[in-house]
Amino acid sequence: MIPAGNSKANIDRFLGYADDYDRFRPEAPLLVTELLGNYLGRRPSFVADVGCGTGLSTLLWKDAADTVVGVEPNPDMRSTAQAKLQRLTPAAGNVSFAEGFSNELPFPSSSVDIITCSQSFHWMEPVSTLREFARCLRSGGIFAAYDCDWPLVLVPHLEAGYNRLIEDANRIIAELQPETDHAFKWNKEGHLARIQESGEFAFVREIVFHNTEICDAERFIGLMLSQGGIQTVLKLDPARLSPVIEAFSAEVEAYFAGRTLPLMASYRMRVGVKG
Repeated sequence: MIPAGNSKANIDRFLGYADDYDRFRPEAPLLVTELLGNYLGRRPSFVADVGCGTGLSTLLWKDAADTVVGVEPNPDMRSTAQAKLQRLTPAAGNVSFAEGFSNELPFPSSSVDIITCSQSFHWMEPVSTLREFARCLRSGGIFAAYDCDWPLVLVPHLEAGYNRLIEDANRIIAELQPETDHAFKWNKEGHLARIQESGEFAFVREIVFHNTEICDAERFIGLMLSQGGIQTVLKLDPARLSPVIEAFSAEVEAYFAGRTLPLMASYRMRVGVKG
């Protein structure tokens, strides 16, 4: 049963491609643990990573917190995260993954030091979610929503081609899918204001930082294919996008020419500190 305020379409958008998502998407930078640990002022005893997907933003906490729980409603994503955790050597016994929803978390009140949402807060109904986060956080606890800008920084013609593919996918979805089945995301640029306007946090700010991702043609193409809109069209009517994807892929392969390059990934983090 999905609690009120959650969208089945948003959850189902990520079905069927968890392994490729995990393979191509960036792991969260370790800088996240340093920034938020400094804001907390001590080593966190309990971190919750909500909307954790395949655990790309969860496992970085395994050596930086006493207990870490990744919360994810999508069964494919959660299964991939759990399988990855089981393969870790040495084992990370302080990390676990649980089914849950952002506005109905399986945690006692005032029990969590840090709640993070990596690439996920825009899929959550913000009012009920922020109320629930505030319930779970201890006094002085931190909420951080952080996102990577797409695409990674490369060259103008490939970045423009990437963006056109996303726009084409959104247009095709609007044609093929009833509006009631559309996934809905809140504008990321509004995250900071929503955190502030919730009244749940004594201090709010935005932090901008960068990370380097090692990328070849296969990965850059895989990042494009990992976008939810692209995957939705490939499920609905793959022929509508396949020729454009093939042309874009050929351009990417021609540019990389077998090279592996360091690319800049730009991040925006919106932080709230509970009073």
